[in-house]
Order: sequence, then structure tokens, then C-alpha cells
Amino acid sequence: MLTDSESLRPKETTLFEKVIAACPELTALADLVRGLAALLKPAGGNDTKLAEWITIARAVDRPHLGSFTNGLEIDRAAVNAGLTLPYHNGRTEGVNTRTKRIMRQIHGRAGFDLLRHRILLP
Repeated sequence: MLTDSESLRPKETTLFEKVIAACPELTALADLVRGLAALLKPAGGNDTKLAEWITIARAVDRPHLGSFTNGLEIDRAAVNAGLTLPYHNGRTEGVNTRTKRIMRQIHGRAGFDLLRHRILLP
């Protein structure tokens, strides 16, 4: 559902259409997922589009969508910033993930000195 329909192979497109046709509720869900996926590329005006998307998602009346939209509303300022601003913390998160991986690898073998050495001298 998250893949752009133009990038699907013909066999995948046919299968997806069959699955969607079998369940009308899934059709509405697929439209909602594609609408949200379109908002994930940061651009101006995505905050107002998100408000419209939340209204539509709540009208579908699916329990999991309701809890998801409530979660979006709880931290709306951060969600709006993520959808509209070109800045991100991907590099920082990558460093954190790498550090945690190294810590798991050397768990119980040595102390902080080895961790420091493994991080600073790749």
C-alpha cells in the first residue's frame, strides 16, 4: 500500500487490485495509507493536508485508525514540523544505532575504554 502504484510490477498491481476488490473496507484503508504516504515528503502546506487527512480517517471509523490519529494529535507540533520542515535528525539516529550495536557486541567483555576505542577508531 505504501509503494507508489507506478513502481509496482503488473503482477503486483493485479494482485493488489484483487485484494482491494475483495474487501471494500480495505479500499478505504488503502486510500488513507496512500494519502498519508504522500504527506511524508516534507513540503509546505502538509500541516493543513494532515488536518484534512485526520478528519477523513476519523470518518472511516476504524479503531486502530482512531488511536493512530489520536496519537498524531497528542504531539501535533512535532508531527507538523516533521511534515513541513526539510530538517531531520537521521544522521544522529544513525550514530545512536551504531553505538548501541557496538555496545551489544562487546557486552560483558570490557568497559568504557574499549567502547570508546571502537567508536572513535572504526
